[in-house]
Amino acid sequence: MSKEFNVIIERDLDGYFVASVPNLPGCHTQSKSLDELIERIKEAIILCLEVHSQSTDNLEFIGLQRVAVEI
Repeated sequence: MSKEFNVIIERDLDGYFVASVPNLPGCHTQSKSLDELIERIKEAIILCLEVHSQSTDNLEFIGLQRVAVEI
């Protein structure tokens, strides 16, 4: 069985790519290359699914919005 997840990918100040899965709290990983990042996040998702017994089908991805605030 196959299941798809939305993954947010960012780059930190040290140049590492960081991936997180919004529907799976605590599910994230990092890598220096995007190819390795994708493999690592797949492994992280599998591990997180083993831990999370709750359903991940209750949220629908709508999109991302960049918001600026004055600080």
